[in-house]
Order: sequence, then C-alpha cells, then structure tokens
Amino acid sequence: MADDTNDRGWNAKRRRQYEHIKDSELEMGKSEDTAEEIAARTVNKERATKGETKGS
Repeated sequence: MADDTNDRGWNAKRRRQYEHIKDSELEMGKSEDTAEEIAARTVNKERATKGETKGS
C-alpha cells in the first residue's frame, strides 16, 4: 500500500496507530503486505468498536 491511509478517512491518531502496528508486525518477521493488512484490519476494527465509522 503506497500510504493510502489518507484515502481511508483515518484521522492522525489512527494513521499513527496503523504505522505502529505495521512496524511491530514487520519486526516480528511478517511480510510487508501481511503487516499492512493486519494493521489496516486492526485500525478498522478499533474504529468500528469506538463508533468512528459511518455504519456504526
């Protein structure tokens, strides 16, 4: 993903969270694609849980 976090409707906090999770996953040996997917899914799940999405 070529930094499309702005296209996702994420605020600065969620972009930082995404980068932190992605970096952690890379340090654990995950591939770039897998790390990005895990980070994106985690941030989106957190947004949904906190009521930050349109559908919540």
